[in-house]
Amino acid sequence: MSITLYYHPYSRAAGTLWALEEAGVAYTLKVLDLLQGEQKGPELLALNPMGKLPTLVDGEVVVTEAAAIALYLADRYAPARLAPALDDPRRGAYLRWSFFAPGVIEPAVMAKAGHWEVREVSAGWGNHASMLAAAHSAIAGRSFVLGEAFSMADVVFGGTLRYMLEFKLLEPTPDFQAYVDRLNARPAYQRAMARNLAMRKELGLQ
Repeated sequence: MSITLYYHPYSRAAGTLWALEEAGVAYTLKVLDLLQGEQKGPELLALNPMGKLPTLVDGEVVVTEAAAIALYLADRYAPARLAPALDDPRRGAYLRWSFFAPGVIEPAVMAKAGHWEVREVSAGWGNHASMLAAAHSAIAGRSFVLGEAFSMADVVFGGTLRYMLEFKLLEPTPDFQAYVDRLNARPAYQRAMARNLAMRKELGLQ
């Protein structure tokens, strides 16, 4: 079976390349022209009714949502290496911080940036201050969210922090910056970013 990633270098699919490289699996990129709205065309809508990237096809399996794709790849292709086993006590933290990134960090940051009027008791992400405190606690005194062992949770959680720091949506505190620097040094991340840059050039986007 072959893996196909529906992709554009200026979409969340760019981060999915890192997950693929960490998993160490071969994949093919199916580039969609976002400016022409190809992500809303019949081919992708048949796979992902949201018409969003990334969308990953692995044989007969279709996975959407960047965090879900990353966790799927870890469980399917790198169990024990990138994903704790089902009976591993670290599995709880692995899932916790993987879902915290899209479920709490992203909406809390967007709510603050957009001055959204939300009632904290009604919003699943709480408030910005509590989100920050929790995010700092995830890496306090450790190299990665599971301690000294890198996992796919770092691709999801760390990738989100990197994006927020890059676009100045979070303060680059020493712990956040040092964590992201460790992630940036990973060979798989560097391969993924090199491919993203090459695709931007190939598509005339630089």
